[in-house]
Amino acid sequence: MIPLTLALLTQLAQNADSTRTVPAVLSFPETGMDDSAAYRGYRTRFWRDAAGNTVQVYLDRREGRVVHLWADADNESLGFTARDAGGRPAPLRWTSDSARVGGPPRARTLAHALEAESPTVRLGFFLLGSMRVERDFQAWGKHRAPYGGAPFALEETERLLAALDRLPADVRREHLALVHAPDVATLRARLRPTIAVTTGADAWVARVTQLSLDARDTLRLDVAVDPRRVTATRAGDVLTLRARTGRTVPFTVRIATTAAPLGRLSRQEIFTPEFLAFVAAAQHGTGTDTAALRGRWMERQVRGVELLSSRDKLMAGLPTYATYFGRDMLVTALMMRPIWRDEMSEFVIASALRKLSPTGQVSHEEALGGQAVREAASEYVALLDERRRATAAGNAAAADSLLARAAAVLRDHRRVRENYHMIDDELQLPVVTARWLADPDVPAARKRAFLLDATDGGEPRLTRMLRELALVARMTAPYAAAPTPDHLIGFAARDSARWAALSWRDSGVGYANGRYAMDVNAVWAPHALESMAEILAALGTLGFRSDSLAGALPELAAGTPLGAWVRDTAALRRAIDTWWGAERHFVVRLGPEAVRRQVAARLAIMPAAERAHWTRVLARTGADRDSLRFLALALDADARPIGVANSDPGTRLFLGEGAARAGAPDSATAAGVLRDVRLFVRAYPVGLFIDRVGPVVANDAYATPAVWRAFVRDAYHGPRVAWGREVNLFLLGVAGRIADAGADAGTDPARAAYVRELRDAADRVVAAVEASGFQSELWSYEFPGGRLTPVRYGSGADVQLWSTTDLAVQFALSRLRR
Repeated sequence: MIPLTLALLTQLAQNADSTRTVPAVLSFPETGMDDSAAYRGYRTRFWRDAAGNTVQVYLDRREGRVVHLWADADNESLGFTARDAGGRPAPLRWTSDSARVGGPPRARTLAHALEAESPTVRLGFFLLGSMRVERDFQAWGKHRAPYGGAPFALEETERLLAALDRLPADVRREHLALVHAPDVATLRARLRPTIAVTTGADAWVARVTQLSLDARDTLRLDVAVDPRRVTATRAGDVLTLRARTGRTVPFTVRIATTAAPLGRLSRQEIFTPEFLAFVAAAQHGTGTDTAALRGRWMERQVRGVELLSSRDKLMAGLPTYATYFGRDMLVTALMMRPIWRDEMSEFVIASALRKLSPTGQVSHEEALGGQAVREAASEYVALLDERRRATAAGNAAAADSLLARAAAVLRDHRRVRENYHMIDDELQLPVVTARWLADPDVPAARKRAFLLDATDGGEPRLTRMLRELALVARMTAPYAAAPTPDHLIGFAARDSARWAALSWRDSGVGYANGRYAMDVNAVWAPHALESMAEILAALGTLGFRSDSLAGALPELAAGTPLGAWVRDTAALRRAIDTWWGAERHFVVRLGPEAVRRQVAARLAIMPAAERAHWTRVLARTGADRDSLRFLALALDADARPIGVANSDPGTRLFLGEGAARAGAPDSATAAGVLRDVRLFVRAYPVGLFIDRVGPVVANDAYATPAVWRAFVRDAYHGPRVAWGREVNLFLLGVAGRIADAGADAGTDPARAAYVRELRDAADRVVAAVEASGFQSELWSYEFPGGRLTPVRYGSGADVQLWSTTDLAVQFALSRLRR
C-alpha cells in the first residue's frame, strides 16, 4: 500500500505548473503607515494559499531567521537561518511583492523570491513542523548556535523513542505499528528533516522534507537558484549560495504541505453592513491626512480579522499564536459586538462550549499538529513510567491498564489537545453568553435552537453551558458566603514561594507573584455572577423552566451552589452584591509625599538616560505633586495589595458597573470611573501615560525592589510595554461611560465636566498611540541618544485578534462625534 503522503507528494508534483500569482494581503512595515526604524530590521508579509488559508513569512535581519507560518489545521511552520560568510545574520529582502500559490486543499504550495544582500549566504537550522516548536527553538536561542553542531531534537520525542526502545519486542512492534513504523530507527529518522539536491542546466534545488510522526503528512521547503547566477553547494545540513557576479544572491523558496486546510470566513460574514459601510467611507472619503491614514489603518485591521478567521475557529494572533485561545476570542467578541454580525457571537459561544472540559472549564489554548504530538509523547512516556512502577510493585492489572492507555495515546497522538489551566476565561464565557441572549435582534426561536443543538459531541449546548455556570458558582460561592480576602479566587501555587499567573498577564512576573488577581476578583467575577442571573432569567423567558432543568442535571442539584441560586434568586442577588464589594480589597491610597518618595526610589535604579528623561517629565507635568489612588494589580499570599498600578481597570470601564451600567452614573460610580481614567492619563512614572507611546500596562514604582527587578528581567507585562488590547478596552470603556452620561449632559454642569474629562482623556490616549506608529498586540520604547523612541516589541504578534478591536474603537468614537 502506498503511504498517503507519497500520493499527495505525487499530486504536488503534478500540480507544480498549475500555480497562480497572488499579491500580499498585508505587509509590515508599510510605507506611509509604519516607521521602518521602529521595526528594527523585521519584515513580514501575509498571503493566502490556494485554499484561502493564511501564510505569513517573516524576515528577521537581526537574527537572520526566516520563518513561514502556515495557519492551517496543523499550525505549521517552516524556518531556516541565513548567515553571511563571516557567520553574521545575512540581511534578506523580497524581490517581488507577489507569491505563487497552487495545489488542491491537501497539496498546497507557495513560492516567493528572496535576495541576500551579501555575495555569500549560508542557510542552515532548517526546522519544519509546529509553530510552537519554532517559538521555543528561538526562545532557547538554538538559532544562534554555530552551524555544524548536534542536530536539534525535542526532549519529548527523544524520551518517546527511548521509552519505545525499553519495551519488550512484541509490545514495541505493536506500538510502532500505531505510527506506521517498522522499527525505532525508522521513527527516529522521521523526526529529522532530510535534504536532497537536484541539479540541472537552469535550476539547482535543495529539497528539505519533514514527515509527520506517522508519515501520513509532509512538509517541504525547496531552495532554488539559477546556477548561471549562483554557485550552490551542500555540506551536511547547510546550504552555501555564492553570487557568480555582483554583491547579492537571489534565490526562491517554495513551501508545500499536505495538512488539512481551514475554511475561510469573509468580511461580509464577520462584520455588520453598517460597519463595512463605515470602513468604505473612511477609505474613499476625503479629508485630512490623519483621516486618510485612519482609513488605511482600518482596512489593514479588517484584513487582519479576515486572516485570523475561519469557519473552524478564530486564531489568537500571527505568527506566534495561530490557534484557538478561549480568552482572546471571548474578550474580542465582547469588544466587537457593535460591529460584528450577531452570528459571530453564536460562533464564539459554540466554539467555547465545544471545547469545554467535563467539569466545565473553558479551553485556554489548543495544541495542534506537532505540538499535539509533543504533548502526546510526554503523556505516553509518563504512562509507561507509571507502568514500570506498577510492574515493580507486582500490580499486573494496573500495569496492563497503563500499557493500554499508553497505546491509546500513541494511536491518537494527532488529536487536538486542550489546555485548561487558566481561570479568567471561565468567568468571561457567561458574560458573552448573557449579552447574546439579551440581544433583542436575535429571534427567540433561534436562541432556543442554538441552545438545544447537540451536534458537538451529542450533548445539547444548554447542558454544557449550565455545567460551565456550575463551575463559576463553585469558584465564587466561598467569597459570597464569607467575603474575606482569603475566600477570593486565588491562583494555584507554582512552588512553595510563587503563584502561577492564571489570567491574561500570564508571564512569570505578570502579577508580581500575586495570589489574588484584581482583574479576576474585582472585575470578571462580579460580572460573571451578574451574567449568570441574566442567563437564568433569559432561559425562563425562552421556556426552559428552572425546576425542569434542576431535575435533569446534576450540576443543578439542591446541594450545589448553582442549584441553590437557581432555586433562590434572591440569594444569587446577594452573592452578586457581595462580589461587587470585592474591589475594596485592592484599593491603594498614597499621599503626595509617598508618591514622590516611591517614584524617586524607582528612578534611582534606572539607567542615567531614562532617569534624566523621567525627571524632565515630572518637572514639566508636576505629576508627582498630588495624591494617588488606584486598584492594585493583585494581593499577595497574605492578602496585602501589591503596589503595582496597572491598566486592568480599563476592563472594568469597558464592562461597566453591573446592573447600574445603563443610565447616568451616580456620584460613587462616577468617582470610580474618574479614578481609573485619571490613572491612564497621569504621566508616567507616576501614572501610566507616556507621550508618543500611550498607557503602559503597569507601573511598579509603588511595589518593592524585588518586583522592580523582576519586571526589568521580564518586561512582557511591565512598565516598558503598551498593549493594544488595554488601549482599546480603555477607549471603548470611556466611550461607553460618555454614552451612559446621556445626550443632555450639557444641561448639568457636574455631568458636563465629567463628560469633558472623559473626552479629553480619550483624545490624549488616541493621540499618543497614533504618534507611536503602533496599533498592534504590544509595543515598547527605548532611549537611543537619550530620546524616548517607540519600538516594536520583539515577540509581539503582527496581527492579533484582540488588537483588531481598534475597529470597534474607531466606530464607537465616530458615533460619539455625531
